[in-house]
Amino acid sequence: MNLELIKKHLLSISFLLSVALGFLGALFLCAENLFYRPEELFSFLFIAVLGGIFFVYPFILTTLNLLFLVLPMKDPGWIRRARHIEYITVLLGALYSFLAHILYEIQYNADWEEVLINNQVHTPVWTEGIPTVFVLSVIGMLGYLFLSCICVRNVPPLVTVLAMAAMYIGVIQCILWILQIISAEYFLLCLFPFNCIILAAKTIRRLIWEWEQDQQREIKSFGSVFLDKLNQKLVGSNTWPVAAFLMMWPLLGISVGILVLFGQRPDAVIRAWTETSDWNLSHRVAPQNIYFDEHYLCTVAAGGHEAIVKPIRLGERHGHPVIVNRQLCVANAFEQILEEKMPRFHRYVRHFYDTYGFPIAKRIHSPCLADIIYVIMKPLEWLFLMALYFTDACPENRIALQYIPPKEAALLQKKIKGKKI
Repeated sequence: MNLELIKKHLLSISFLLSVALGFLGALFLCAENLFYRPEELFSFLFIAVLGGIFFVYPFILTTLNLLFLVLPMKDPGWIRRARHIEYITVLLGALYSFLAHILYEIQYNADWEEVLINNQVHTPVWTEGIPTVFVLSVIGMLGYLFLSCICVRNVPPLVTVLAMAAMYIGVIQCILWILQIISAEYFLLCLFPFNCIILAAKTIRRLIWEWEQDQQREIKSFGSVFLDKLNQKLVGSNTWPVAAFLMMWPLLGISVGILVLFGQRPDAVIRAWTETSDWNLSHRVAPQNIYFDEHYLCTVAAGGHEAIVKPIRLGERHGHPVIVNRQLCVANAFEQILEEKMPRFHRYVRHFYDTYGFPIAKRIHSPCLADIIYVIMKPLEWLFLMALYFTDACPENRIALQYIPPKEAALLQKKIKGKKI
């Protein structure tokens, strides 16, 4: 395949390559299963195509952007293809980032002081600082869009450098995001900001090259002596990156000043990243997550309104902390008695509960629903309590020991026995 053909069909080739690599990856993972179950061929092909589009193609686009960043800028055909790759990167990067965020349990509305459940993590950006980060990111994106659409010889150098300064502000936000979340688990969320940094560098390099190639450029006047002198100093495009860096600071100051007028803190630029927990730049320590068990009474105790379900303390279940109320302790103590006195019947009850209790628990997503189940379970709680009082010599001691870690429970039992003696 010659170079001209690759240049002409670069987008199609890169896409087909991603699908092919996705197919090879799916074949490596599912070959044995496909051999024994050929009827799953359609599912295999579906996984292969999705894997190629959503997991391989972003890395191919990143590789192409890096190549175009370092390759010499001589061929207008390659420059056009590089621009096309940029636009696809921006569009698909935004889409893929949105889809990737759905896969993670990041709670963007939960600051560090909130108690979360299970594997949820707090927001990587302080909620009060999100408007500041958003506006600065938009400024950077507007700078990039302006520079990617203009013909550089038709724009005064001062305006070009000012747009570069705006783009620098967006690049800083990308760098802070990457530094905040970079890890093996959240690597995919760093890919689009990393590409944005590459696109900014490519855009600056392209503009400098185009300005130097244009021998018939005309320096436009602003009608101001100061601005015209400043514009003349920027005729040499090699000074643009440094000049843009210097102009970035007053532009950033003006942006922050306007944000302060709308209620943002002056230091939100920094605190947006440090007033967080669970992340690399975080300066706060969040309270421990509560384990939201699939046991539906655990779900009720943790998820209902405090005034109704009446949580009494933290307990431990399967090595995870859980919120405990009396209803949960009574039900678990009754199950314990049932297991001791009637083990065969207990196995049937346990099987029934595992079959129907867990699916119910997965549907309890609101405090009101948890409250309703708590009220419905109240008569059963009284029956369990009656059974405990008829079958156990010290029912309240048994209830009190539920969901206490084994070592602490053993110590409490020794204290109780010592008091009896």
